[in-house]
Amino acid sequence: MVTAVYVQEVADLNVEVERADGTASVRLRGDLDKLTAPRLKQVLGELIAAGHVSIVIDTAALAFCDSSGLWVLVEHQRKAGERGGSLRLTGVQGVLRRVLDVTGLKAAFDSVLTAQP
Repeated sequence: MVTAVYVQEVADLNVEVERADGTASVRLRGDLDKLTAPRLKQVLGELIAAGHVSIVIDTAALAFCDSSGLWVLVEHQRKAGERGGSLRLTGVQGVLRRVLDVTGLKAAFDSVLTAQP
């Protein structure tokens, strides 16, 4: 007996940005994965290119993050740092918290604040 398998890829990431005098607040909601990481990469690249190099990313509503999403965060931490800025993560919980802990990449960011229980 052969069973049909249906796989649906859903690209669901909401990125909200607030800008002010060289700083930016970014709120993520949904899944940060190989399908949605390019969207965040574009947003962060545009912010840094426009001189917003102090970036705070609120991940409290982030449901999932894979290696593609993590790479975008690490890459833009480096780019912000090269321009004298920083990239801080707030509201870190769930999968992202575990991945940062397991990989040791928590130390790659200027600040990682975990979500309050």
